[in-house]
Amino acid sequence: MSQLNVNISSKPNTSYDAIVVGSGISGGWAAKELCEKGLKTLLLERGRNVEHIKDYHTAFKKPWDFKNRLLESLEDQEENPIQCQAYDEGSKHFYVNDKEHPYIQEKPFNWIRGYQLGGRSLTWGRQCYRLSDLDFEANLKEDIAVDWPIRYKDLAPWYDYVERFVGIAGRNEGLSYLPDGKFQPPIEMNCVEDYFSKEIRKEFPGRVVTPGRSANLTESIEGRGPCQFRNLCDRGCPFSGYFSSNSATLPAALKTGNLTLQTDSIVMEVLYDKDKNRAEGVRVIDAVTNEESVYYADIIFLNASTIATAAILLNSATDQFPEGLGNSSGQLGHNLMDHFVIAGAEGEFHGFEDQYYYGRNPGCIYIPRFRNLDDTDKGNDFTRGYAFQGYGERMSWRDKYKTLDGFGEEYKKELMTPGPWRLWIGAWGETLPYYDNKVALSTTQKDKWGLPLVKIDFQYHSNEENMRNDIKSSAYEMLEKTGFKNIEVFDHERPGGSAVHEMGTARMGRDPKTSVLNGFNQMHDVKNIFITDGSCMTSSACQNPSLTYMALTARACDYAAREMKQRNL
Repeated sequence: MSQLNVNISSKPNTSYDAIVVGSGISGGWAAKELCEKGLKTLLLERGRNVEHIKDYHTAFKKPWDFKNRLLESLEDQEENPIQCQAYDEGSKHFYVNDKEHPYIQEKPFNWIRGYQLGGRSLTWGRQCYRLSDLDFEANLKEDIAVDWPIRYKDLAPWYDYVERFVGIAGRNEGLSYLPDGKFQPPIEMNCVEDYFSKEIRKEFPGRVVTPGRSANLTESIEGRGPCQFRNLCDRGCPFSGYFSSNSATLPAALKTGNLTLQTDSIVMEVLYDKDKNRAEGVRVIDAVTNEESVYYADIIFLNASTIATAAILLNSATDQFPEGLGNSSGQLGHNLMDHFVIAGAEGEFHGFEDQYYYGRNPGCIYIPRFRNLDDTDKGNDFTRGYAFQGYGERMSWRDKYKTLDGFGEEYKKELMTPGPWRLWIGAWGETLPYYDNKVALSTTQKDKWGLPLVKIDFQYHSNEENMRNDIKSSAYEMLEKTGFKNIEVFDHERPGGSAVHEMGTARMGRDPKTSVLNGFNQMHDVKNIFITDGSCMTSSACQNPSLTYMALTARACDYAAREMKQRNL
């Protein structure tokens, strides 16, 4: 099993073939691809070093080993009012401290962050779904925002490529709007999930319930995995049972001998040579010592994550680009998107009392989008659609102890006896790209390193609100018609950012006047800058986006390496 070791005390050289900013899902892929193509690459991570396996110090702890038994403390709520919505005691060390890393919310927005080697690849939800031409063509057909500069055929071979390396458990369903992939055996559904799947196909022809397509290994890949079905993924996996930068892409990059990795390195700005119309490097401040350094490279991949990447470019303004580097279109920082969550329903099922399950499923069940696919199942007052994720389980002592009265032997017996089966389904809905949903920099407030605070101005509009109403009614209807009882509809009305799927602040497009990047994730204005994190997304679809980031990154790296070889960069 590959171990990732980083000498964070050593100083790198100052000149490289490539610089990659950020070590999360897309940054890890950029480092791997560029290094394997022979480019001497500097990877800069603003957070601390995390050594794979060694630094997963809560991975084997039981709930009773934690001071607060994994519950949120008052201190957490005060210190980290945003981050504590995503973590517990077992994973909190992989999230930033809100007081140390403030930002400005023009409207409520949950900016969930992980500043360490591997970024949020250590804590992501691992759901991996391809986009289809239904998604890539939607803006053009509906005259919304701008057209994607690519179609499914452009990305399909790169989806194949990254899926084989990542290792994704899933089942092919033959759906044009949710393309099949190169999957490992799926994580099988339990009895109530399987029942629900079969009944949905009967009651709602055309709708599908399938095992979630998850980056949890059901078969090992070169010493990684398989998954142990502990469902403690967000603590870091000592078995390399799920995909992360630390377990997969960064070891592959290091293996080439072409990677220099530097942590605690905050990129302040990209340096621009106006005479050559090129980015020449980046200015970096040490997160610990505040020492500034400059590094140079022929190409730069910005993968700091959607909001952070936009902030870096906005802070890199020049006389030629006074509103942010490469921002002749005026679109940089705008069109911020995030899927909206969590609305849906849950219900009880009376049956299967003689059945249980083994292990803890780290995945889910998935109900692909069924609204607005064609003339059937149309959403009358909204465009686009949503997909459900869910799970079935039996009520346990965690559900009972708050309401169950008594003590002694009978109380313990009742507490430990499984309750009825329940099924929960919640939706992830597509958010349209609105120009006024944006990221900007404060002109008056700065962080501890002297950088302007990020301002986030984001709200959902009527299309999303109308979709939310349809989500609740369709969730209830599906549970009711498949035989579930005591159905409860829920709508937590979480603010933007809660899905941790930020996208769109440096969108791809065909026209430099209306977009920041071209069809190869290359900046229109500054040709040796590439952006392949969520910033590049032209629309959000309703599928979890990380697989698309990976495929776009691999494709852009291939293009960049070929352009360098032909001396076009």
